[in-house]
Amino acid sequence: MSHVYVVGHKNPDTDTVASAIGLAELNNLTDPDNFYAPARLGKVNAQTEWALKKSGAKSPKQISHIMLRVKDVMKKELVSAKRDDPLRNVGLAMSRGNIGQVPIVDRDGILCGIITERDLARMYIRESREASSFADSPAWVHLIVEVLEGEILAGEDRKIDGQLWVISMSEESMGTQMAEGDVVIVGDRTGAQKRAIELGVSVLVISNNCKPEKEILELAKKKGTTVILSPMDSYVTSRMIQLSVPCWEVMSENPLTVEPDTLISEITQSVMEVHYRAAIAVDENKVPVGVISRTDLINPEPRKVALVDHSEVGQSIAGVEKANIVEILDHHHIGDIETRTPLKATFDPVGSTATLILERFRLAGLDPERSTAMMLLSAVLSDTVILNSPTTTDRDRAVVKYLEEYLELDAEEFGMEMFEASSDVTGLSAEEIVSRDAKEYKVGAGETICIAQVETVGKALLERKDELLETLENARAKAGYMLYALMVTDIIDQGTELLCAGECALVERAFDVKANAGVIDLPGVMSRKKQVAPRLLSAF
Repeated sequence: MSHVYVVGHKNPDTDTVASAIGLAELNNLTDPDNFYAPARLGKVNAQTEWALKKSGAKSPKQISHIMLRVKDVMKKELVSAKRDDPLRNVGLAMSRGNIGQVPIVDRDGILCGIITERDLARMYIRESREASSFADSPAWVHLIVEVLEGEILAGEDRKIDGQLWVISMSEESMGTQMAEGDVVIVGDRTGAQKRAIELGVSVLVISNNCKPEKEILELAKKKGTTVILSPMDSYVTSRMIQLSVPCWEVMSENPLTVEPDTLISEITQSVMEVHYRAAIAVDENKVPVGVISRTDLINPEPRKVALVDHSEVGQSIAGVEKANIVEILDHHHIGDIETRTPLKATFDPVGSTATLILERFRLAGLDPERSTAMMLLSAVLSDTVILNSPTTTDRDRAVVKYLEEYLELDAEEFGMEMFEASSDVTGLSAEEIVSRDAKEYKVGAGETICIAQVETVGKALLERKDELLETLENARAKAGYMLYALMVTDIIDQGTELLCAGECALVERAFDVKANAGVIDLPGVMSRKKQVAPRLLSAF
């Protein structure tokens, strides 16, 4: 099941948050092939916080980008081996899983090394023209028994650091090469078995399940030789014994590790530089949780996102241009977001995106959860200023009426309670006021303007006019905007005082009104989307 984030614009307002919650809930009911998760791009404002608390809805998860992370592309079906496991376990794991590397962990599951196909190949190539030796990579009797699936007939567990021999010569010539501490493989030749023990070999392995005579076992006990019975022939037995070396003897230490939340763009070069072309993803305790290889980094499937209440790159989540946008649902103008594939897109001139979502619920014959319904009502009343904004349509009124009956409350009283509870910004800094509901707009030639809006009950906020104008100018200069404007909208008087920093002369011409100390009086103006942004964009 694919994971799809449903996310609105930066500086999330009530409509953005409610729409993300509502669309995610609706799509999870109607699209079983995907899982939709609501998200937000910043801290919620006071109004949205009130709506979330009032409704009991869970605040969407805050995310900062939609770019691919290690955990989005790594292989999570991890195959690992313990450091004391025989090397054969690693070889089998590679073969069964068609993988080129196996992370090695200690007894606590913590990563301590890695073994790759290259490590195995080097081991065989190094020994291919000489007698196999355990001098550099000692083995143990219990590991030899494990890989052979054999049994110990005499002697005990011990460390092996000699050479490995398969006897095909006469008994008389055996002493010319083999020596004490070696491992000897022989079949049902009693004389050769006796000769090997007399030479002082550490381990005698008898192949083909040929149990030795009693005198051979008694001699082995007397000489301190361990005798192992193997069910396989001499050739296979020798190959298996070479794979009895414990993993820690062969593994490479300090393998390349990454964290699951790291961006793949940050680790690609490192993965390409290590010879095994992979990295081990580990958690905060250094326990392996996945493997990301070079092939995982070639044309990975981008993350999926559905956009609500906006369609502009400048207002959207970081990395949206590389994401797989599956849907856009908005009530603004069509923005500049480009997509690589066809998608479901709705741009409908109603007062609120939440209106479109409730209409979809109705069309599907479904009702939202009570908490979601209350969030959607809050959003419609917020964006339409309790149905008083010129952006309000009959469809918004119909949605409010339906939700009013569904929730058994008075929508106008609910809306006034919401605005009164969230319009007091006296405790906020000027920086918070001018940025908490701000939207950017491109005006051509690479220039950008920003329009923020705050809804109030009464004109007390204008007593901080000088502080707000200074803050607007500082923010404008820092961001490089041509204009930064703040709409102070009084929902009772139904008008706006527009504070501006930057190219204010163009704002005056757009509204044919002179500014008074940086403030333009706009009676009857309530909507940024319909009454302010279009005129400013035309003027610029």
